[in-house]
Amino acid sequence: MANARFEERPERPTETDGTAHLFKAVGKQLKVLRERAGLSQRELGQVMHCGEDLISAMERGVRTPQPDFLVRVDDVLGANGVLAAAADEVRDALSRARTRHPDWFRNYAREEAEAVVLHEYSNQTIPGLLQTESYARAVFTQRRPLLDEATIEKRVADRIARQTLFDKWPAPTCSYVLEEAALQRPIGGRDVHREQLQRIREFCLMRTVQLQVMPTSCEDHPSLGGSFTLLTPKGRQQVAYMEVQGYPRLITDPDEVSVFVERYGIIRAQALTPRESLTLIEKMLGER
Repeated sequence: MANARFEERPERPTETDGTAHLFKAVGKQLKVLRERAGLSQRELGQVMHCGEDLISAMERGVRTPQPDFLVRVDDVLGANGVLAAAADEVRDALSRARTRHPDWFRNYAREEAEAVVLHEYSNQTIPGLLQTESYARAVFTQRRPLLDEATIEKRVADRIARQTLFDKWPAPTCSYVLEEAALQRPIGGRDVHREQLQRIREFCLMRTVQLQVMPTSCEDHPSLGGSFTLLTPKGRQQVAYMEVQGYPRLITDPDEVSVFVERYGIIRAQALTPRESLTLIEKMLGER
């Protein structure tokens, strides 16, 4: 496999398999049934325990309705199975999420979806695969130059859909090392930050994930150049990926990849153990 470099700025996500039309159609059905039930977007959001803006985004087709949401809202709106019947189609569309990523990201997304081993070091924010929906939305909302609402919702949906990686069995071998500063940064505000920490704790307890924290007090560090990911697609050689200021690079040359493998090994050795990392996160949550 030849070494690949991509020096393009992120662009709006594109749809290549018709899923956009499916989501728009389901959104229109949701709107018609909501209005027939005499509920406002705010009222339906309250019943479904979600925000008015989320209901609006789903009705406009810019936010993906999750299958379990369709089943529950079908009963709430008295839709007699109309929305619930679409759940399987939506689930299938989400399973093909890698075709819905921005063009510049697709090469990496394709490798990630086929990964049997994934290791990631992150120094600024929580890695995308570990983010809650609220945290991801805050990240994209704060990005400069500003993204429009439709693009934000599509990117959030794409990011959350990637997390089906953890549902596979046999599950890929996953490990993460997060800088303590990334965990402390309250992206999105106090409530979003707390929800994200709770989500990180859940990952700490998963058998298929090893999560460690690099303490800010550590006096040595082998990778001050930024975050990176190592992944091994099924049946292929390990690759490395990094993204700096919106410019991504997928590295496939074995000699270059080996440099990142060495750095990651040292980072894991210097970081807190998984058990110590869990204790630190629980302290952040005020549970110890």
